[in-house]
Amino acid sequence: MDIRYTKKRYFYSMNSMKRFYILIAEDDADDRFLLKAAFEESGYKNTLKFVENGVELLRHLKEVTERKNSDEFPGFILLDLNMPKKDGREVLKEIKENKVLKKIPVIVFTTTKNESEISRCYELGANSYVVKPLVFDELVNIIQGLYSYWFKISSIAI
Repeated sequence: MDIRYTKKRYFYSMNSMKRFYILIAEDDADDRFLLKAAFEESGYKNTLKFVENGVELLRHLKEVTERKNSDEFPGFILLDLNMPKKDGREVLKEIKENKVLKKIPVIVFTTTKNESEISRCYELGANSYVVKPLVFDELVNIIQGLYSYWFKISSIAI
């Protein structure tokens, strides 16, 4: 993994990482199944970690942060907005207010296509906002695009 340590910040290029994972916050079991299948169809071989609500997501990130190992940070978070216990908006706000976690890219992945909701998520710090497609082939195309951008093109500070 290409990591450079500068002024207490880790910078790494995702395309040089050997081990990384995607953290997916999704409460719907059918959507989790479809996402897993779409990643497999896209040829994604690394780990997918699923959590079912915002509380579980924040607990997972807290555990990763306490271990202080940049290898354990997710490459990005795929975040559903409408979840029980703590919804995606609250979670997004907490992640982006945290000095360590705010560097993890968060892609909002939801059925909500409301312009004010999209604006609100970007104001809270979302790195991208994607509306869930209705057709599996479109989901595979979206997953391929996300994977290509965040793991092959982009460099991320952790």
